[in-house]
Amino acid sequence: MRNRWIGTLALAVCAAAAWGQAPQKKRVAVLNFDYGTVRSGIAAIFGTDVDVGTGISDMLVEKLVEGGAYSVIERKALDKLLAEQNFSNSDRADPASAARIGRLLGVDAIIVGSITQFGRDDRQVGLGGFGRSVGKWGLGGTSLRKAKAVVAVTARLVNVETGEILAVATGNGESKRSGTSLLGAGGSGGSAGGGAMDMRSTNFASTILGEATRQAVDALAKQLTANAVRIEAKVRPVEGLVADVTGNTLVVNVGTRAGVRPGMVLSVRRVGREIKDPATGRVIRRVEDTLGTLTVTEADEESAVGTFNGARPPKVGDTVRN
Repeated sequence: MRNRWIGTLALAVCAAAAWGQAPQKKRVAVLNFDYGTVRSGIAAIFGTDVDVGTGISDMLVEKLVEGGAYSVIERKALDKLLAEQNFSNSDRADPASAARIGRLLGVDAIIVGSITQFGRDDRQVGLGGFGRSVGKWGLGGTSLRKAKAVVAVTARLVNVETGEILAVATGNGESKRSGTSLLGAGGSGGSAGGGAMDMRSTNFASTILGEATRQAVDALAKQLTANAVRIEAKVRPVEGLVADVTGNTLVVNVGTRAGVRPGMVLSVRRVGREIKDPATGRVIRRVEDTLGTLTVTEADEESAVGTFNGARPPKVGDTVRN
């Protein structure tokens, strides 16, 4: 018996040590980057308006997941919420509005950003006999002189509870190669039909503009990963009721507004009996039996859906809590 007790204690100590070595990932959402300041230049590069803000956001999500400090919400869930709430692009760039979006998603923080530079580094382009200056980041493809591609992005890490900006990060990239075309010198830009383009594709990455974009996003991701420690991951108490039972799929009456999020495991319980104060008749304690667990698979603002696992079948009215 003594040896068994010692073995159990050793396992508990090891589990505690392992827990201490694996801190919980901070859950974040990344909004599409604003590209209003470079929009006209982008149309000149691609021949049409391409939503590079979504492309930069997707690239950043990929790098943040690789960094391991963050758990990033899926774009499908983010886009669904934005469509339902009808947030405008200007609203999304505002820290207060971004914080509200984050609360609805049930994340710890939200990342908003802007593209401030996206084009060439040449200062003059040759236009026949004019030789006219078009600024530091001329975007026309008429110059015969080879130029490098330059990209600059900024991002803010926003506390969803207060709207406070926890950190500001910047990323700058410049292609090592040069060329007469931003989408040349080693590759093609790829399809940009419908105003969207996969900037994570190898086709775009092989261009000089893709090379500069990747550098800028990598630098941004490193800074944001380093600032993950500034986010306080709060465990919010969750308590709700089972609203529907279909096989082992349950719908509960609490959602992201109450802190429920996909991947969360909730305890499903049933009130066995109530203990009342003999003097007042008021219920002072409820004795509950644990039926099993509910693993949340999807959640919206007011409800959540999950898979039940347990020996006793649940029913409508049973309680769920973390």
